[in-house]
Amino acid sequence: MPADSPAGAAAAPAVPRAKLDDLMLAMDVVDTLRHRERLVERELAEEVREQQLIERLRDLYKSQGIEVSDATLAEGVKALKESRFVYTPPKPGLGRTLATLWVNRATHGKWIGGVLVALVAAAGVYQFAVVGPRERDARAAQVELTETLPRQLAAAHQAITTEAQVPVARQRADALLAQGRAALERGNAADARQAVTELDRLAATLRQEYTLRIAGRPEDQTGFYREHPSFQGRAYFVVVDALDANGNAVRLPVRNDETSQTETVSRFAVRVPLETFNAVRDDKAKNGIVQNARLGEKRRGYVEPDFRMPVLESRITRW
Repeated sequence: MPADSPAGAAAAPAVPRAKLDDLMLAMDVVDTLRHRERLVERELAEEVREQQLIERLRDLYKSQGIEVSDATLAEGVKALKESRFVYTPPKPGLGRTLATLWVNRATHGKWIGGVLVALVAAAGVYQFAVVGPRERDARAAQVELTETLPRQLAAAHQAITTEAQVPVARQRADALLAQGRAALERGNAADARQAVTELDRLAATLRQEYTLRIAGRPEDQTGFYREHPSFQGRAYFVVVDALDANGNAVRLPVRNDETSQTETVSRFAVRVPLETFNAVRDDKAKNGIVQNARLGEKRRGYVEPDFRMPVLESRITRW
């Protein structure tokens, strides 16, 4: 029959279909062998000739009403030995894990998405609540050390230099300025702030103006004496009030030498020599009032009052 006749054209695909059928049968043989592992293991372990195994397979297929050629059976046995038509899973690793996640993305997508959203939210909260404030605090601390405190130290020192009328005030200001700058070089903002505070306190002291007036009215306790270990014997005191130009009380920091504590008061007692004590006592004894009541005067630009009578260093705030 000619090759281009209709019958010839219809018969042409028979060869690939037969090959496909043989391949499918070979795969079925391999599958049959795999499902009968005991038979395979025994026959192959005893190294029985392949022909005997093929005969048993032929009988098996015949019992099922299936005709399989010896070539197909031999191909199936050979394929089993070569592990063909057998899926071997890839070894565990990053690639396998990523591929598995991709295949199961529909199942795990929502969970993974939720985790990612939670992680992003946590990172945002951490940035806003922890990292942001920490960075702002660090910048503020750097600005304070390099700009704010140096400017405050210089301004406070300059204020004292302008006000001071005695060398002791300027010397104290220079010492405090040096301490503050040394603290800045060490990066110690607390000590630098303390130096600024001390300078401001000294400047406030220099600006003060007040009079120390003896409490000399009839109802006042004008003077007394004390015996205390810190005085090394009997110590005499007169009571004074710190008053401004209008007669208003001026509160001052006063160290109590009996307790070693500093208190802010406007009335306190000043230790005086016995001759000063007797002079004040005699003055009040004349008519019950101390006429010469001005003990000292604190002028602007000075650290200590200028006393009009001899006095000693000690002060007390309670008697």
